[in-house]
Amino acid sequence: MAKAGISVAEILRRLEIFYGRQQPNWPTDPYLFLIWWHCGYPASDRACAKGWESLNQSVGVDPTDILSATPATLSMALKPGGMVPELRALRLKEIASRIKDEFGADFGSALVGPIAKARKILKSFPNISDPGADRILLFAGMVPIAAIPSNCPYVLVRVFHGRERENYRVTYTEAQSFVSAGVPENLEARMRAYLLLKRHGQEVCKTKNPKCSTCPLSSDCAFFAGRNRGRGASAQ
Repeated sequence: MAKAGISVAEILRRLEIFYGRQQPNWPTDPYLFLIWWHCGYPASDRACAKGWESLNQSVGVDPTDILSATPATLSMALKPGGMVPELRALRLKEIASRIKDEFGADFGSALVGPIAKARKILKSFPNISDPGADRILLFAGMVPIAAIPSNCPYVLVRVFHGRERENYRVTYTEAQSFVSAGVPENLEARMRAYLLLKRHGQEVCKTKNPKCSTCPLSSDCAFFAGRNRGRGASAQ
């Protein structure tokens, strides 16, 4: 069983010593993030970065650039980002058209106000759900929300409770509760938490075959101690 008393603050302190200070490697402007997110598939930082670089070089990322480009040109630009470039090209056209027609040049202003309203707007765009909307709002500097990395929401859950449950929503909500209670409600602190948890989930605390032997949290981790609540991932 994990030792009692480890705090979220201590977890983040250890992770920052282990990885160093982190910075977002994606556009933090809400519109640009929507474009970046569709530059790679399956979506990952590496795939999206490749497609993003190619799109910037050959087409541009302004709505007018995307709308004036042919689907074939967009598809070719997006190929370095991975699979289904034709479908992703259509998604970019859809996003650019809506931004231009519905929001003009001031998409960010439309997201100011109640969080529920901003989430609803963001989730009306392709492939954006609550985790993506929270990420956009946090890194755009709009709301110090307890955003959790969508591809590894289990990191804190594993440390405190052991193996994460099969239900993604339950795991995500549990992780949010830990960040809400354990991280100061300001933009800098919440961004720091997101980035460190994301890095740890990608490199050490992986979904399958986590590298527990190299983890700076293993001495206080319920997952490493063998507590089993759900998912059958094995520790090494």
